[in-house]
Formats: sequence, C-alpha cells, structure tokens
Amino acid sequence: MIGALLGDMIGAPYEFDRGAKTKDFPLFGKHSEFTDDSVMTIAVAEAMLDTLGQPDEEITSALVASMQKWGKKYPNAGYGGMFIRWLHEKNPKPYGSFGNGSAMRVSPAGWLFDDIETTRHTWLRLPLRYRTIIRKASRVQRQSPV
Repeated sequence: MIGALLGDMIGAPYEFDRGAKTKDFPLFGKHSEFTDDSVMTIAVAEAMLDTLGQPDEEITSALVASMQKWGKKYPNAGYGGMFIRWLHEKNPKPYGSFGNGSAMRVSPAGWLFDDIETTRHTWLRLPLRYRTIIRKASRVQRQSPV
C-alpha cells in the first residue's frame, strides 16, 4: 500500500502525459501530490480494517461510507465527474464506471497476507469475508464485473 501511495504521488505530474517514456525524472517534483487514487486507497483500507468478519451488507455500507467521507474531505483530488456525483448521493449505486480506479484502490488487500507466495496460494482458500472485501472494494462504483 505504501508503494501505491508513493507511486501515485510520484506519477501524478505525468498521469495524463502521453509524451516520451523515460526513467529520467525527479521522484518528487514540485507538482508531486496525492490524487484521488490515494484518497480512495486510504478509504478502502479504513473500511477493510473496520469490517473484517462482518456480513456482506456491512462491508458494502462501510466501503461506501468511507469512500464518501474521504472523498468529501479531499474534494479536489482529481475525481471524475460521475464519481463526484456518486460521492454526494444519499443512496449511491454503481454507475458503470469503466475507469481503472477500482483496481488501483485494492492494494490494502495486501495487508491480508505476509508474502507474495501466501497471496498466490491462499486466494481460493481465503475466508469468504476477505474475498468479499476485495471484490466489494472494486464493485462499489462499477457495474461491470471485476
């Protein structure tokens, strides 16, 4: 998760730059800052920690509440227009996002395992509550399967 947050900040100045690919750039320049991806990663982490072992409905409610709370706390982090509307809905539903944000914000799921080998060999044996958290974090705003 730390790597995801740092990568977000380091890459922020180049997020929409389609210029030449290079490895010659400052790690932290004057335009390096966290974006919506970092904010939502933290929101998912909070919901994961708060709902381990809880029923599906509580996981979904916690994810939505945490994402809306953190999104409203950092309203200028670079959200898309549909997501901004979703943040302010009283009863938000998936809106069919085709962006990659859902994949970017699930890095807190790595906290469920101690190493990559355990991650690779444990997914199918995971208790349903862990798999549910990971899937729900991806589906809160997406209707398309993840």
